[in-house]
Amino acid sequence: MSTKESRRTRKVQESREAMASAAVDLVLAHGLDRVTVETISERADVSRRTFSRYFAGKEDAVVDALRADYARINAALAVRPADEAPLTAYYRALRSWLDDDPAAWHREPRSGDLLRLLHQEPALLPAYLRVRDEAEGESVAIVARRLGLDAERDLRPALAVSLAVGAFGTAVRFWIAPGATTPLPRLIESAFAALADEPAPSTTGK
Repeated sequence: MSTKESRRTRKVQESREAMASAAVDLVLAHGLDRVTVETISERADVSRRTFSRYFAGKEDAVVDALRADYARINAALAVRPADEAPLTAYYRALRSWLDDDPAAWHREPRSGDLLRLLHQEPALLPAYLRVRDEAEGESVAIVARRLGLDAERDLRPALAVSLAVGAFGTAVRFWIAPGATTPLPRLIESAFAALADEPAPSTTGK
């Protein structure tokens, strides 16, 4: 990539992040119903037309920060050693993100607020599910490549990712619960430890 292309790519990403950040700030402050695309565009200092080039609506802008976080987790997963089991690799990718990323959720108070909002605003759920499913699909592809399997024909990569994402999601739900005090990294550690302790089901008998 040339220097000019790199600069253009960086500017595009910065513009997207500015709009997403403005959307989160405004919605957390005023509620989803009282925020419009125009107010987000004004806060981010872009035109309404520019906003529409990036996002289908305000809901997509609000959840876009989570897309970047999931991408960082997948990037960490992709570089884990090839001999690690999928669940171990996903857990250590999560820990790499939690330990090394200054914007990881447990370090950004508004991340917890945004995650709580997803459970309170039904209108945000479709946009969030698109982001989550896209990220999960990429995780499956990464795990399939690691195992040398066809993700379309072999269920093991998808199953491993479903277990890992389930453990992650369960830890997050406990982290954002009212009155919760346990740090997110510790909850994730406990969730994956519980998976490891679960005995394999018997395939014989009733």
